Amino acid sequence: MGSSWRRTLGNVRSFISNSMGSVRGGSNIASWVVAGTLAYFLWIKPSQDLHRQQQEKAALAASDPHRYVEKRKPIPDPQLTGLIYGAIMEGTK
Repeated sequence: MGSSWRRTLGNVRSFISNSMGSVRGGSNIASWVVAGTLAYFLWIKPSQDLHRQQQEKAALAASDPHRYVEKRKPIPDPQLTGLIYGAIMEGTK
């Protein structure tokens, strides 16, 4: 009875170490730290920054609608600029 929980604990440790990859020991931990750091700076931090910018922009637009000015230029219609050839729509003439 006493060895069953030890065997279960050993199986859990073995499963976790096998699921983390074939590298064992300190190099395994170091590789996970490097992967986690890269994931943070490549995916998590940019999405958090974008979300924060959107919140700030929304708060500024809600606080004073006359002061807020969108800084992006509108995208021109490629058919009117000559990038796409074909018949121009009747409503734009």
